[in-house]
Parts: sequence; C-alpha cells; structure tokens
Amino acid sequence: MKRFEHVDATSTTGAIRLLGADGHARPIAGGTDLLTELKLGIISPDRLVNLKTIPGLGEIHFDKVRGLQLGAMATLDSIAAHDVVRERYPVLWQAILSAASPQLRNVGTIGGNLCQDSRCWYYRGPFYCWLKGGEICYARDGENAHHAIFGGGLCYMVHPSDLAPALIALGASVRITGPNGGRVVPVEQFFQRPREGARGLTILGQAEIITEVRIPASALGSQGTYLKAMDRRAWAFALASVAVQLTMDGDTVQDVRLVLGGVAPTPWRVPVAEDALRGQPLDNAAIDRVAEAAAAGAQPLGHNYYKVPLVKGIVRQALTALRAHSAT
Repeated sequence: MKRFEHVDATSTTGAIRLLGADGHARPIAGGTDLLTELKLGIISPDRLVNLKTIPGLGEIHFDKVRGLQLGAMATLDSIAAHDVVRERYPVLWQAILSAASPQLRNVGTIGGNLCQDSRCWYYRGPFYCWLKGGEICYARDGENAHHAIFGGGLCYMVHPSDLAPALIALGASVRITGPNGGRVVPVEQFFQRPREGARGLTILGQAEIITEVRIPASALGSQGTYLKAMDRRAWAFALASVAVQLTMDGDTVQDVRLVLGGVAPTPWRVPVAEDALRGQPLDNAAIDRVAEAAAAGAQPLGHNYYKVPLVKGIVRQALTALRAHSAT
C-alpha cells in the first residue's frame, strides 16, 4: 500500500481546501470501505482528510416542521438507536439494521454509506474492468450471479447501499458542500449510472463532501418497510432489496414510493409499479400487479435470472406486511 498523509480536518472549509489542493486527496469518515480499497490498490491517494474531527457533523436533530436532520458523520449505530428513527421512520431503521455487522455500524457513517464504491468482484479483483478505466465489463459474460438486471450496459455492478433505497423512499435529500458553496440534492439524484466521461457512482466533485442528510416532515404521515434478500443468514450485501413508503387514505393508497436495491448500478426506483398502486386499495390483486410491474423490463444476465422472481417475491412480502400493519 502506498504511503499517504493523514490530516484531521477541523472545519468544513478546511476539509474542502485540503481535498482540492492538488486533486490527489480523499475524504475518510468511518473508513470501512475506503481502507479496503487502499489495501487492494484500487485507489492510491497522497492524502486522506479525516472528516470525523469536524465539530457538529455527527449530530442528529428532529422537529415536526423541518423533519429529521442527520449529520453526515452520524454513525449508523447512533441513527438506529435514536428513538425518533425507530418509531417514526421504520423503513430507515430496518435498512440500517440490515446493513453490515454491529461492529461496522458502530464506525460506519451515513455519509460514507451513501458514498460506497462498487463491490463487484471484478472491480475489487485483479481486473482492469470498465469501471476502473478499462474497456470491458467482465461481468457481462462472466460470473454475474450477483450483478444487475436493470440499468446495465457499460457496467453491470449493483449499488451496495442498504440506506439509499430507504432514503429515496422517504424523499430525503443530501446537502453537498464544496468550493462553490452548498447545494441540496434529492438522494435520488445524488447517484448516477456510470457512463463515459463520468465513471463515478455519485455526482460529487473532487473537493465536495456530504455534510447532511435531510428527511422531510411529510414522511411522518406515511408508513414504510425495508426487506432484503441475502445468500446467507449472517450479514451480506443484498441479492435484491425493496424499500416501500405508503401514504394511506382509509383503505386506499394515496401515495407510494417503491425503490429496489441490489439489482442495478443505482438504487432503482420503479415509477410504473408505483402508478399501479396509487389510488388503489391494497388488496391481493393490487399487490400482484405491483409485484409484476416491479420486475417488468428486467434484462438478466447468464447467471442472475433468479433475481426476477426474487424481486416479485420481496415486493409482495413488503406490501403484505404494510397491509397487515395498516389494519392494526
């Protein structure tokens, strides 16, 4: 592993200056993903800028008007332990508890979780794949059991974050701070499908960092759930996952957000499935229509067709659970 300088940032402004000074620096939060990439030689920065030493970036605030504000350095463990998150935002609470192990949740941050890099075994292995700057996505014709069934093409990786689908379902946004000031972007727009000229997974620039995640108060009037299918009982990345957030008007679905994970290079929101449920009663026929719509348009590879029925199954399971909850 290449030698590097480690610098503790004492302010957001200072962190941005250190990151943008020469273009060869990386921010570090919990480090659970970054340190692995350093050891594998996937990245070789000259400097790591520690963001956890910036005062205030780990705070959690809530009020009924502004909603929930999560500092980007808040650990997953501290968010899950917060009474407001557990009681009022179950889709996020469930996503956090399914993410990583207790030890990793104790140090991993919400900002770092959203900025995770690809877990594709070709990207993490000794292959000069397309995402690393090469010309070939080896997963297209190779070992692709865990890869994308939606949104592939140049790269068939799947986005690894459990929190991202839940936050998109909640209508959350991120505050990004950089050399030109700050901007607030919906989490749904924070991620990008890798493409020529922009092979990164997010819209962050070199000297930009997430400073806050905001969940609007409007999410309080709805109910949600997060389900995740894995290939072992202990913690693993999702083979497929779903985050659903519903607003009910009596027995009728007034509004809905449905976001899949583990099946595309970005968290995969499914508007056609939402349209199939909006304005409808949450009965068996509607649940079946939504499950079919959620998997429509899938383009599985040679070894991951199983994800198509898996998506249908977990969508049915999530909606059935929400129906049972709304009836209580």
